[in-house]
Amino acid sequence: MNLFSYIELLINWVRAKTNERQFLIFSSMLVGLTAGLAAVLLKTFVFYIHKLITYKYNLPFQYYFYLIFPMIGILLTTFVVRRFFNGKLGRGTANIIRSIVKKSGFLPRDQMYSHIATSAITVGFGGSAGLESPIVTTGSSIGSNYAKTYHLIYKDRVLLLACGAAAGIAAAFNAPIAGVLFALEVLLVDASISAFIPLIIAAAVGALCSKIILGEGILLSFKLVEPFDYYNVPFYALLGILAGFLSVYYSRMFTRVEHALQASKRKPYSKAIRGGIVLAVLIFIFPPLFGEGYESIQVLSTTNPQELFKNSIFRFFLDHEWVILLFLGAVMFVKAIAASVTINSGGNGGNFAPSLFVGAYLGYIFSRLVNLTGLTALPISNFTLVAMAGMLTGIFHAPLTGIFLIAEITGGYELMIPLMIVSALSYATVRSLEPMSMDAQKLAKKGEVLTLNKDTTILSSLKTERILETDFQQVPLQASLGELTELVAHSTKTIFPVLNLEHQLVGLIFLDDIREIMFKTSLYNELAVKDLMRKPGTIVSPNESVHGIMKKFDETMSWYLPVVAEGKFIGFVSKLNLLSNYRSQLIRTSRD
Repeated sequence: MNLFSYIELLINWVRAKTNERQFLIFSSMLVGLTAGLAAVLLKTFVFYIHKLITYKYNLPFQYYFYLIFPMIGILLTTFVVRRFFNGKLGRGTANIIRSIVKKSGFLPRDQMYSHIATSAITVGFGGSAGLESPIVTTGSSIGSNYAKTYHLIYKDRVLLLACGAAAGIAAAFNAPIAGVLFALEVLLVDASISAFIPLIIAAAVGALCSKIILGEGILLSFKLVEPFDYYNVPFYALLGILAGFLSVYYSRMFTRVEHALQASKRKPYSKAIRGGIVLAVLIFIFPPLFGEGYESIQVLSTTNPQELFKNSIFRFFLDHEWVILLFLGAVMFVKAIAASVTINSGGNGGNFAPSLFVGAYLGYIFSRLVNLTGLTALPISNFTLVAMAGMLTGIFHAPLTGIFLIAEITGGYELMIPLMIVSALSYATVRSLEPMSMDAQKLAKKGEVLTLNKDTTILSSLKTERILETDFQQVPLQASLGELTELVAHSTKTIFPVLNLEHQLVGLIFLDDIREIMFKTSLYNELAVKDLMRKPGTIVSPNESVHGIMKKFDETMSWYLPVVAEGKFIGFVSKLNLLSNYRSQLIRTSRD
């Protein structure tokens, strides 16, 4: 027997000796341990790849060799995905949310390891993206497949999925509270107090993995050197608003580049080469874009930006303060393009690290500009750190995660008040311009938008074709009242579609509209259907979300809506049938 067989025997023995709640808590510990070790493995793997390719080999023009490494990473990732994972990877938290809503919390088994391999190659070779999103997907898949193996119900399956994500974030930053809050804010759609204990256990175990195994050189960490001064509150407030606007810019620019690359008809390897070339040019001009960027964040937090110029074409202007700030500002705005190119040309990564990167640059530039005006002397390192929380909040719509992540990686809560101010104002600003996060927008464009509550989640899980009714008597446009009465006599419905010769819907007949005249035989040949029908006010397409259909029911006060595909009538959706299916799904979800 191998190690895995002994582990399986242990799990089965524990399950036999415990009740459901106790086994769930035990399972959360195992999922947290596995997800934490996976995060440690990925972080370590990337650290040593990065160290290997950036080692000083004393070769002529060695710096310029770095420029081809991101392209190599993207090409290798594309090859691995196509060769071993059938070209499918399932990137981002949108993929996880979709699995919760549409697939009952089931994630593919290969996602337990596919993201470790591919993101390590992409980011390790200098791709301008983060590892946290792949870590979250890996941890979520571990939790989902563990629950599937032991046949846990839907509620427990989704909770263990979230436990894996929480443990991954906790291990990536040694920040267990941030891990728990990320799972609650971004993934869980119907969290209750009972969910906290498994999440806390999983996050604590994940954080312990990184605390014990990973060194300080691998984890992102800071030490506060300046205390909070309440006189700076107005500047923190302004920083929060700026972080909100910059978050909107980042999201829109990332999405725009993503759409441009997805619209490209180039083959995968051609797209990877093209993206690699663009990334090489960007890194040549702005070297801090190489890799995750955490090194440059730490440089900024120590207020020593000149270090970022060492290999830049701007290195000859080190003595000019305004040139340095312009350079940093350009890096800040270009990061969204670099991250999107890395991910959408074939690489694998996420926006967690880029959001912290952009936030650090914003905080440094803002505080440095204020100091140059002579108005006051702001603590640059504090503003650099606090702005990171503002950007993370704005991009992911997760204010609590942003607040506690920075609080934890700085080793204290001295900045709690400015963190709350900046995150709250950033979130309010973003919500006024972009009501949904980037991931939610992706779901919305595919007709899968949801608000994170149980009712709309269940509605989103229903398929339009499941509630489609086709057993309706169809009335020809040329029919008379007499012919219509004959059709009504053989039907139990109260609504009838009127179609032309091309099978297109031209009107609707309601039984209530003709009830008083349908037995007046003298009118049978005098009145035509076209004189009795109503024009259809609202129609539904077959691929329309049930959430959107429900909204149309509310707006029109109707009980039936016609469904039209490519101009042809195919049936009706009934509010009664929709609500009946909703009730059945609610019962199934509670039991599954």
